[in-house]
Order: sequence, then C-alpha cells, then structure tokens
Amino acid sequence: MVNSSQFPYFILTAYLDMGYLKYLYFVIVLLLYIMIVVANSFLIVTICMKRSLHEPMYVFLCSLLVNQLYGSAGIFPFLLLQITSDTHTISRSMCFLQIYCLNTYASVEFCNLAVMSYDRYLAICCPLHYKARLTSNKVALFITLIWLYSLIKFLITLSLNLRLTLCGNVIDRLSCHNYYVVKLACTETSLNNIYGFISGTLTILVPLIPILFSYAKILRVCLSSSKETRQKAVRTCSPHIASLINFTFGCCFETLQSRFDTTGVLNLLRIFLSFYFLIGQPLFNPIMYGFRMSEIRNAKVFSVIRLCTFKMY
Repeated sequence: MVNSSQFPYFILTAYLDMGYLKYLYFVIVLLLYIMIVVANSFLIVTICMKRSLHEPMYVFLCSLLVNQLYGSAGIFPFLLLQITSDTHTISRSMCFLQIYCLNTYASVEFCNLAVMSYDRYLAICCPLHYKARLTSNKVALFITLIWLYSLIKFLITLSLNLRLTLCGNVIDRLSCHNYYVVKLACTETSLNNIYGFISGTLTILVPLIPILFSYAKILRVCLSSSKETRQKAVRTCSPHIASLINFTFGCCFETLQSRFDTTGVLNLLRIFLSFYFLIGQPLFNPIMYGFRMSEIRNAKVFSVIRLCTFKMY
C-alpha cells in the first residue's frame, strides 16, 4: 500500500500542449475573469446603493452574485497559473481546497435559485401577503441557511477525503474533482461513496422540491388568470428560469464528464464543456438580470456604470 504522503501534489492531464498559444489563452481567460468580476461587482454595488432595490428578490440576487464571485475566485486564478505553467500540478492541500470551493459554489447557487423561485411564487400567487410572508428577517435567515447548509455539508466531504490513502496522483481534468480523487484511493471508500450519494441526493432534492412546487403553483395561477397576468408572470420569471436552465446545463455537462468515459470526445470539446460550468453562470446572470429587469436597468447607478463602460470602449 502506498502512503498518500508520497503524493504531495496532483498532476492534471487535461491541459493541451499549447506552445506559444498559451499566451493567447491566458489573455482570453484573463479577460473573461475581469468581465465576471466587473459585471457581478457592478450589479452588487447597484443593488446595495439603490434603496428601492432593497427588496427580497434583489437581496437573493445579490447573494447569487456574491456566490459567483466566490466560485470564480476558486478557479480562475488557478487556471491562469496553469496556462502559463509547463508542469500542470497542484498541491494536495490546494486540490482539496479547490474541490471544497467548487462544490460549495454549486450547492449555494442551486439553493439560491430555489429560494428565488419561492420568492417569485409569493410575488405572483400571494401578492397581498408578500411582504408579510417574506420579511427582512426571513430573507436574512434564508441566506444564512443556504450558505451554512452548503459549507457544512461539503466540510464533511472534505474531512472524509483527507483520511484517504491514495495510490496515484494523476487527474484527467482542468481542475481537481472530488470523484476523481476518491477513485485514486487504495483504501476502503464505502463511507465516502455512501456519504457522497446522500450528499448528492440532498444537493439536488433540497433545492429541486421548492423549485417544482413554486412553478407548479405559478403555472396553475397563470392558467386560470387573464392574459395580462400571464404576461407579467412570464416577464417576472423569465430571468430566473433562464438562469436555472443555464446552470442545469452546466451541471449536466460536468456530471456526464465525471461519470462516463469521454475519451472518444475531442479534447477541445471536453475542455469547453468543463469551462462552461465555470463561466456559464457568472457571465450569464449579470447580463440576464442587469439588462432584462427594468428595476435594475433604470437604476441611476447602473446607468452611470453602463455609460462609463461604453466610454471606455
């Protein structure tokens, strides 16, 4: 049996031999990261500074944007370092930290989208009781529970991984992945697999149930209401539905790659699908919410930001 201490680092083999193109890729990834940071930060500032946006929907959106900055910080600086490096390795401690960051990001994102769907349900189906049923204290409680639930759940996963003895250190990915690390173990992994199944089920079902419940109620109200009510519901829910679909696609791409043999797939396509999970939400949501929602689009702070951005280019 090989002790895991003999593997102080992991080797990531998904990176191509880019040659001089690595500088082009570095610039592209850097520009994407700058766009993510600027776009999400601008929306957070807009929501915080505009008093009329201090409503539950925008507070939940602010939590979503903060999570996207958190997830991006866990991967983009690392990608930039790997692109310019000739040896694509990551230390053991950094690998586990990256796994924790990306898993908690995905869990917080999904849970946040679930709470936002409940918010839309109350706004459309119970408009007269909206403020009474979703007070500022309840909003703060929801956000606190979302983050604590995700952080604690994957802290257990991390502690189970740290006890594993590994018989290899090669990961065929752009970044560290929990499933691939467990596969490298040469000790019993039953506990990891059982908890991984329970954690994965909770990660999906806990947010999915309120999402399905909320949209079932919204659909029921829309079918029995006037055309104007249906149009208003569509306008109100479309950014959230689009964000939910976008995130689901990214998660599906990521899950399919980790659970099934994709060696027959072009390496560039595999890299793109992995990359989509990392950049899909942080780039998509600021555009969708920033330009689709009139309350944000008409805010003076957002208008000044747009004006300054246009002048820069």
